[in-house]
Amino acid sequence: MDKLRGMGLKLTPQRIAIMQYLEGNTGHPAADDIYKALVQQYPTMSMATVYNTLEVLKNRGHLRELTVDPQKKRFDPNVQPHNHLICVACKKIVDVHSAIKVLFPPEEQGGFEIVGHHIEFYGRCASCKKN
Repeated sequence: MDKLRGMGLKLTPQRIAIMQYLEGNTGHPAADDIYKALVQQYPTMSMATVYNTLEVLKNRGHLRELTVDPQKKRFDPNVQPHNHLICVACKKIVDVHSAIKVLFPPEEQGGFEIVGHHIEFYGRCASCKKN
């Protein structure tokens, strides 16, 4: 919880629960997923608390916001460089940690200095393929 303390946030039980929920979470949850998972244990928790905590974590570089689903923002607590595989049917997101080399010719870089990249692969997960 030193992360929260170092961000100048008040250490409420709800914020601590949000951090604990995100710690090591590879499910790429949306704010409403986090709220639904914690509201039974913390009935006074509001969606505003979830959104505000996620926003602070994102702005401080402790959380990555994914925009792979136009219906809702998803969040990734793993801010280390990696890519994603996304099911086009159920929207499940899986981390891809393999190094992927991309040939990007200088003439197509438009004068940009490339400092990083994120690749999204789309397909159908095993469960959706069966159906």
